[in-house]
Amino acid sequence: MHPAPQPLPVEAGSSAYGRLMDFSRQDPHAFWRMQASRIHWQRAFDQVLDDGRAPFARWFAGGLTNLCYNAVDRHLPERGEQSALVCVSQETGQERVLSYRQLHREVSIMAAILRARGVQRGDRVLVYLPMMAEAAIAMLACARIGAVHSVVFGGFAPASLAARIADAAPALVVCADAGFQNGVAVRYKTWVDQAMDIAGCSCPVLVVDRGLLPWTAVPQRDHDYHALRTQYFDADVPCVWLESGEPSYLLYTSGTTGQPKGVQRDTGGHAVALATSMALLFQGQPGQTMFTTSDLGWVVGHSYGVYAPLLTGMCTVLYEGSPMRPDASAWWRLAEKYRVNLMLSSATAMRLLKRGGRRAFRMADLSALRCLFLAGEPLDEPTAAWLDDALGKPVIDHYWQTETGSPVIGLPLTDLDGRTPLRRQRGSPGLATAGYRLELRDEHSGASCAPGSKGLLMAAGVLPPGCLTTLWQRDEQFVRTYWSQLPEQAEPSSPSSPSGQWRYATFDLAVADVQGHLRVLGRADDVINVAGKRLGTREVEEILLADDAVAEVAVFGIPHPLRGQVPVAVVVPRPDTGYQRSLLEHRLGDAVVAAIGAWARPRRIVLAQALPRTRSGKVLRRDLRELVAREASGDVAAPELQELQQALAAAARLDLPEPA
Repeated sequence: MHPAPQPLPVEAGSSAYGRLMDFSRQDPHAFWRMQASRIHWQRAFDQVLDDGRAPFARWFAGGLTNLCYNAVDRHLPERGEQSALVCVSQETGQERVLSYRQLHREVSIMAAILRARGVQRGDRVLVYLPMMAEAAIAMLACARIGAVHSVVFGGFAPASLAARIADAAPALVVCADAGFQNGVAVRYKTWVDQAMDIAGCSCPVLVVDRGLLPWTAVPQRDHDYHALRTQYFDADVPCVWLESGEPSYLLYTSGTTGQPKGVQRDTGGHAVALATSMALLFQGQPGQTMFTTSDLGWVVGHSYGVYAPLLTGMCTVLYEGSPMRPDASAWWRLAEKYRVNLMLSSATAMRLLKRGGRRAFRMADLSALRCLFLAGEPLDEPTAAWLDDALGKPVIDHYWQTETGSPVIGLPLTDLDGRTPLRRQRGSPGLATAGYRLELRDEHSGASCAPGSKGLLMAAGVLPPGCLTTLWQRDEQFVRTYWSQLPEQAEPSSPSSPSGQWRYATFDLAVADVQGHLRVLGRADDVINVAGKRLGTREVEEILLADDAVAEVAVFGIPHPLRGQVPVAVVVPRPDTGYQRSLLEHRLGDAVVAAIGAWARPRRIVLAQALPRTRSGKVLRRDLRELVAREASGDVAAPELQELQQALAAAARLDLPEPA
């Protein structure tokens, strides 16, 4: 017998999946009522959506549920012995595998400890842990007893940690003795002590001692987790059933400027949204394994490192360490060992791994891997093409934000039948996902943009389930920061949403084609105004990344007395290409001229060994601009950035002839 022929790809908008997404916008109440059946409700909800206080939205109002029950307890009868959580530390060489039954026991122990230390329903628990099992266990234990976890990335220094402690006012802090940065052990417990002094906080501290570095206990405040774990090993802690709209967690995001904002997520809408995205977008199945490379301190780690895979009955893999140690194949060997089916990472990480060449991708058996999904900074076309060839697996980019909790724009690998491929366009994540009514609007006039025209990406009406419900204790700032209203007569409300005149701002620029495929161009504040012409930094970056000698690139604008701003590019070359500096600089500049025009040619192309990044790996173009400004004012950058600062200062002073 011959195998059945592979179906031909179909246009996503006209597929069964595309029609279902259309239905989610035309009748959101019916669509989300159907999706709500993916989780357990202890008490049925009274109303699918209460948007009487728009733009605030209450999804599944009146329903009672619990995230921990849905992620752990309900799988015990059929999946008790199945692997639920795999934790691998490249830093310590330790690996730990927990079945659903073992995970249930560990979560119950942690929940009992939290309650014994005075944590109650609605209290905040700040979690400051590296990528270890106890981080996920603490999150689930909070969910079990109705506490609100606030996970802080372990790389944040005491001042940043203190700001989050002061704002969340936690009833308890969970920390480790130490974690790792660039392979070196750092004192988490000491940083917590310093942060609590800065914040003026004196709540209990639960210390997970890894035996890495010595630490000093503060009497009457600090408690050793392992000692208490033995004491409460047989504890049985029932789930606290929460109303759907009660908060499940806070996740702080600094945004572009100012005080970190506490993004507040609900319980029922969050669970339904993640379960829906796993089924329709990632197409994960119970019993499969998902490896999400993000730290749990970021939203990707929350959503798809812990909750979404467990809600689906899958196994999730957590990893502590660098993807480049001991070499660039570390992640792929892990995917081979645990037969990973779905992987979620970032375009930034893939550009880093690109430096290791194709060989690193081919050193492991990836036959179980179905698809690599990416999130974070947009996936540029050159990197997408390189990945497709090097990995030999489908690579799918998604667009979303900390605020949304799950993808806003994206496509699954196949149609709803699980066989028919959907036609994708490189450089575009695809179409709006379930419930999002996306629009592109002119930055100045607010008018709708025609296909092919750049505009601000906005969402009409209240946000779908799973998005932020507000900013922690800052309702007014939530409305002021994200929302605007269009005149009702100019933009009549949707018949399915009485709050349709509200518009949520993503602060990103995008462009759509005639079929609705959206291409995100980057933050609106990453646009350069060159002699009255608006130039998106991503447009130039994609052109430069198409050169085989380029591993990474960041483009930003610097002031110019005649043209307002001019672009400067910082390029990280691939070390194995044997490039000549002057030839590479000219070749890259010529490529921009050929693709866009002479006016867009970077004023200077600076070659560097690395780019400054956020803790989550995103390139800090703002810091590149500040390096130039600091040099002009006489301020000296940190030692590791001084060489780059000098090169950028030279670029700012360079007197090139004006392009024709």
